[in-house]
Amino acid sequence: MISRYSKQARKFFEKQGKETESRIKRAVDKLPIGDVTKMGGYADRYRLRVGDYRIIFTKDKEGISVRKIDNRGQVYKD
Repeated sequence: MISRYSKQARKFFEKQGKETESRIKRAVDKLPIGDVTKMGGYADRYRLRVGDYRIIFTKDKEGISVRKIDNRGQVYKD
């Protein structure tokens, strides 16, 4: 499955270490396996939990689009 990362997600990876980046990318590659929850109030958004990080993503016929990655307290703030 193809994964696309938003500009915000790529910037998040730049601020983190390689270990965190690879951990998150492995979790995204394993989808739909993992701690995934459909987000209330949205028709097509899901949340993946990886430790203290949250990944907000959408699914479509082309693959996974990662919209936002951040710490669990910050990811839901716009």
